[in-house]
Amino acid sequence: MDQTEDVGSAGADEEQGTKRFRAKRDAILSAAAEAINEQSAKGMTFADVARRVGLNTTSVTYYFKRKEDLAAAAFEHTLDQLLAMIDEASAAATPRERVRRYLALNMERLARVQRGEERAMAVLSDLRATEEPNRTRLMNRWREVFRRTRGLWGAAANRAETDLFGARAHVLLENTFWLPVWLVRYEPDQYARVEARLMDVFDHGIAIPDGRWAPQPIDLTHEESEPGRAAFLLAATRLINELGYRGASVQRIAAELNVTKGSFYHHLDAKDDLVIACYRRSFDTISDAQRLADEAGGSHWQRLSSTIATLLDVQFAERTPLLRTTALSGLPGVVRTAMVDRSNRIARRFAGTMMDGIAEGSIRAVDALVAAQALMALQNAAFDMRKWAAAMPRERAVAMYASTLLFGLFDDRALR
Repeated sequence: MDQTEDVGSAGADEEQGTKRFRAKRDAILSAAAEAINEQSAKGMTFADVARRVGLNTTSVTYYFKRKEDLAAAAFEHTLDQLLAMIDEASAAATPRERVRRYLALNMERLARVQRGEERAMAVLSDLRATEEPNRTRLMNRWREVFRRTRGLWGAAANRAETDLFGARAHVLLENTFWLPVWLVRYEPDQYARVEARLMDVFDHGIAIPDGRWAPQPIDLTHEESEPGRAAFLLAATRLINELGYRGASVQRIAAELNVTKGSFYHHLDAKDDLVIACYRRSFDTISDAQRLADEAGGSHWQRLSSTIATLLDVQFAERTPLLRTTALSGLPGVVRTAMVDRSNRIARRFAGTMMDGIAEGSIRAVDALVAAQALMALQNAAFDMRKWAAAMPRERAVAMYASTLLFGLFDDRALR
């Protein structure tokens, strides 16, 4: 064998070694994503990740020295996948076709996950709770995801369009993040139908063509039986929304209220009890809004739009926000299931309102079950847009954000 053959053989061996390294690293990242989705980033362990890929812990630490670095790499992998889908969708000719393609890519990915051909992406609820320097890098990457998603609607001509395109991008992203939670209720051969029905809501909205946005505010104020406990729940909700379940420690919650950890345990027995209580308060708030809207009467479109407007105002106010569903990761499985069940019951009430509205002619004929889940994503995620909403009159922010699903992702009447 001459020297040229030696070099060629060495190059082939090196390439094969690199492929094996990448394949094993990708397997570890997929297992880490699975663990994060079940236990949150802080609850994930090297031992659990190693077990999922059939390795020992030492083999995992060869690729990632610290657990925080593994979690950050799993988040980065998710962000890379999102950017790849957005970039592919961006090649389509019109905003409508770009959104349609982005939704299709997500549905195709979820179908592969369901068939066992691919593992789920890591949910990003713990992104803000990562340590530096990872946090800055990941948040910059997330802002790039948001910016490119907003770009699906093209270049904004003015500040108002920038605001509206930003609201649309946020609602689109949050709906695709919420999809894995409720899509499991459908058989895989129904995925194409779900995709078409969801795109129909994105495309044409829920309102009839000449539907008017004239919501009536609903008064949700009531006496707190335990004011001190209520303050804990509100502080915890804000922190969990920002930092995720594990990132919002008991110490951080107590510090925000300027009380001791002992005071915390006077009101609640354990952190899981706290998150459950936060969820119950949030779900009770939504249920109260739905009930009071029904009691006020009017068309079912009036009831639906008033409920949505009131709940968005709650989220944008920041003082009494609803707990984001992203806090579900990290909760014990039984508790997580119970919380999703309550969420689904609330969604079914939205669906019932829409079905009655369709029958009376005040709401467009949509798949009410699919549209209801889209509305759940809309309101749960609105907390993240509170700074965006603060830059304009509250009524305008609520109307603009609500328009994304009530009138569709391509309807510009909110700019008038």
